[in-house]
Amino acid sequence: MRPDREKTTARTESGEQPYRAGVQVAALAGFLVASLLVAGLGGLASAANVTGWYATADKAPWSPPNGVFGPVWTILYTAMAVAAWLVWRRRTNRTRPAMAVYAIQLVLNLAWTPAFFALYPALGIAALWLGLAIILALIAAVAVTVLYFGPISRTAGLLLLPYVSWLVFAASLNWWAAAHN
Repeated sequence: MRPDREKTTARTESGEQPYRAGVQVAALAGFLVASLLVAGLGGLASAANVTGWYATADKAPWSPPNGVFGPVWTILYTAMAVAAWLVWRRRTNRTRPAMAVYAIQLVLNLAWTPAFFALYPALGIAALWLGLAIILALIAAVAVTVLYFGPISRTAGLLLLPYVSWLVFAASLNWWAAAHN
């Protein structure tokens, strides 16, 4: 039997055959596109406001330069996509609930940027407090995602830890902005 055939006849924990290489590559691309779509939509919501109201806002003394955020988020979104793919491809009875909590955190991630940046001109400080509530819910959702991902794929759980750390840091920036503007 050819080596590539042996891989397709192996079974997962749930007894199902693993996905073929082409399906796995397509799925990874899909997870990357989904993450980058969330990133792009967030960028659209923040672009005009980063140089608008946020440029003159009272920011936390530990705020990094604006140029740091893009590269950090690019790395985090890529890690998120790879983590989701690693869990998706395992096909256990725990995969579906893990992917559901992943989807919830992705929606919360998508909601934060417009709430914090785009709603500020209309709602003022209330938008910043709304952003803080969303990012705190996001931290909780990502922590739950780590707990769901870890038993399925240790690597996937570990890939999300920098994301949780960055979110805690971002929440501190959000809190400062809400409390001091």
